[in-house]
Amino acid sequence: MTVDSPVLVKTPTPRFRDEFADFARFVVRPSFTPRLPPREIENGWIQDWFPSVPLVGLFKWALFLWVVNLILFGPIAVWAATSSGATHRLDVYNMPWLQALIWAPIVEELVFRYGMRRPAYAWWLAPIATVAMLLGPKWPGILLIAAVLVMCWAPYLSGAKWARRSTPWRWRLYYRRAFPVVFHLASLLFAAVHLYNFKLHHTAWWLLPLLVLPQWLTGLVLGWQRCRRGIGASMLLHCIFNSGPLLVVWILLQVAGDALT
Repeated sequence: MTVDSPVLVKTPTPRFRDEFADFARFVVRPSFTPRLPPREIENGWIQDWFPSVPLVGLFKWALFLWVVNLILFGPIAVWAATSSGATHRLDVYNMPWLQALIWAPIVEELVFRYGMRRPAYAWWLAPIATVAMLLGPKWPGILLIAAVLVMCWAPYLSGAKWARRSTPWRWRLYYRRAFPVVFHLASLLFAAVHLYNFKLHHTAWWLLPLLVLPQWLTGLVLGWQRCRRGIGASMLLHCIFNSGPLLVVWILLQVAGDALT
């Protein structure tokens, strides 16, 4: 007599409005469970890094962020920068494509969001990834992030028992209660880090949050994606979101390059 292995039942992908409703509830009452469908991969570890999320769904979320930031938060940030004399460090003639599309999505998601669903890893992973983030996309930082990724995957690939061991139930309860603070603090820190993108000069302290409102909203959505879909989904959405502004600037340079010089 043979016993069939469990089959993961494929469930329909939620519509964007359903996802948005879940996101709104999540922001008010963050929780690191449950996952959203579809989940076509039975192994939770693989699903975390390679989620079965439709690419079109991530583009819809990127479009939502682009529109809200363009219409609402972007103008507020521009007003705050203009009022305070803060200037952006971005050199439009030397666009950081690789840093924005590869480095930042991987490193920043490891620093700010990987530990949300794997708090047992956060105590060592977040500090090491933070050092790599500060070093930037140079060889020391790249090697450090490569080591972090190897350490994330090595226990699972080697079959180490502690890699699959659950956190003691008491600590899980503590973390569940503290998770709303963890989530919102991570979103605020993610936004605050992006103040480095500006030359602040003598900017008043109360204007600083306004400069990074777009990053704060983006951090909320990425944190929701990380918890509901997986770290792979938040990294990919991060990449897609960053590509939008860079692509717009590149097109403007191609079309009106001479007029801008």
